[in-house]
Amino acid sequence: MGEGERNQETLERSLIRGRQSIAFSQAPYVAGSASVVGQKEGEGPLGKFFDAICDEPLFGEDTWEAAESTMQRQACVLALGKAGMKPEEIRFLFGGDLLRQGTATSLGVEKFQIPLFGLYGACSTSGEALALASMSVAAGYGDAALAVTSSHFGSAEKEFRFPLNYASQRPLSAQWTVTGSGAFIVGKRESHVKITGITVGKIVDYGLKDAQNMGACMAPAACDTIIQNLEDFGRMPEDYNRIITGDLGYVGQSILFDLMRGKEWDIKKNHMDCGMIIYDQQKQDTHAGGSGCGCAATTLSAYILPKLESGEWERILFVPTGALMSTVSFNEGASVPGIAHGIVLEHC
Repeated sequence: MGEGERNQETLERSLIRGRQSIAFSQAPYVAGSASVVGQKEGEGPLGKFFDAICDEPLFGEDTWEAAESTMQRQACVLALGKAGMKPEEIRFLFGGDLLRQGTATSLGVEKFQIPLFGLYGACSTSGEALALASMSVAAGYGDAALAVTSSHFGSAEKEFRFPLNYASQRPLSAQWTVTGSGAFIVGKRESHVKITGITVGKIVDYGLKDAQNMGACMAPAACDTIIQNLEDFGRMPEDYNRIITGDLGYVGQSILFDLMRGKEWDIKKNHMDCGMIIYDQQKQDTHAGGSGCGCAATTLSAYILPKLESGEWERILFVPTGALMSTVSFNEGASVPGIAHGIVLEHC
């Protein structure tokens, strides 16, 4: 096959939709997934759905960061096992976390020796990883790819806010970083769930600077991506069984609804937020809800995908959201931009 024929085949496999979206004419499948979480997550409303729950916050390691790497490694092993695959069958690995230079990922997946793309999209990283994995498979660059993300309450607090032994008081707008990791095998092997399209998010910055109110910082990006997805695919909100954001929490959801209504869209009837269902707000004292790379990823694997696999839901829009801040940008008084990536998943 000549270069021209290969280019034509690639174009036929995927169709550009609107400004930011891609519809896959040969949609890749989710061949397997796994979720590994900590004790607090296991005690929450979704506890019975997770693959593995560790009641020891360090996961047998000496540091929070090493614990996060262990979670990623465990999630990858479980996802590969469910898919009946070996690491050498995976063409690329797309992974990320919240730590500087993505150390939880690089140290966590090192043993697999899979070609790695290290990613950072804050709490939206699971969407970014799934988008890139599905693009790679749909374009024919490999038969299977692995997407994995993680977060840990202890490491995130130390990285972005205060060490746990500082015992600072958290405002009611603050969210609780999920201790968890989710891994997904995206490939050509048929299953009951496929990724039929994506909407790549862009940075949206309303100038907010409150790092303890990430829901407010991320809601504008979620609004932008959801509307762009609906316009690019020519759909209405009711064309999705659920429109699921990753980590807006209670504060962010309220703002999202207001922003959507201001643009003459209403998603209130079928909206769901992972950060709102992973914890019991009243019993677990998580204030505005959950957040972190592990929030959307573990909820997708444990709770959302089974509903698609069974056919209870036919089509959902999965929109993990991220607050793109760092300790440097915060200390320098910069605003907190948001980003959100949309993944269209369907039952088949």
